Amino acid sequence: MATVTDVTDATFEADVLARSTSVTVVVDLWASWCGPCRVLGPILEKVVGEADGVELVKIDVDANPRAAATFQVQSIPAVYAIKDRKVLDSFVGALPEPAVRSWVAGLSRAPSEVELLIERGDEASLRNALDLEPANEKALLGLAAILASDRGDSTRRDEALHLLAKLPESPESRRIAAEARLGGEADEAQSTSGEGVEARLDALLEKVRGDEAARQEFIDLLEILGPEDPRTAAYRKALTARLF
Repeated sequence: MATVTDVTDATFEADVLARSTSVTVVVDLWASWCGPCRVLGPILEKVVGEADGVELVKIDVDANPRAAATFQVQSIPAVYAIKDRKVLDSFVGALPEPAVRSWVAGLSRAPSEVELLIERGDEASLRNALDLEPANEKALLGLAAILASDRGDSTRRDEALHLLAKLPESPESRRIAAEARLGGEADEAQSTSGEGVEARLDALLEKVRGDEAARQEFIDLLEILGPEDPRTAAYRKALTARLF
């Protein structure tokens, strides 16, 4: 049988999130009044106890509402697998032992060849991953980031934009695309003094209304600055005023 940790609101960070960076944590959300919870509990303890790299914790949803609310659970029993602070998989209800065993086995599977290549993260490995899975989003994004950082080769930066066009837009993809289009200007935007980028933004602001290239460069510079930079909000407001 598995050694089960009873998690509270106070220990959730350490026993679930922090612990999940080392092993897969299976979280059993239950309550004492829940009959199906009492059926599922011993099955989970048995199956998880026999698995490698997986640990079981239990959260009494009545006694620990903050921890339970993290999962936005609608009914119990509800079971979540957490790895590296993210939900890998989940199920709701008292599944029979064969189904639970199959579910837990899926959590501890060996990583695929593509996953191993992506984890290495170098250009050759990412290209090999895309040979195997051309639409893999992590590989596309990782390779685009490497190519976009090549300030001296516009061909590689163009390839980065081609790869990003295959992905749904996200804050990360927008930033990488901005870096690819800007090239060396991205370094100026990331400099500590900021005087150069401010001068460039001020100059572009005069052109954004009728010049699409100037408008795109202006937006790209703001992407590189990032939302945490106070200048970003100010310049976005200035852009809106010029355009509308």
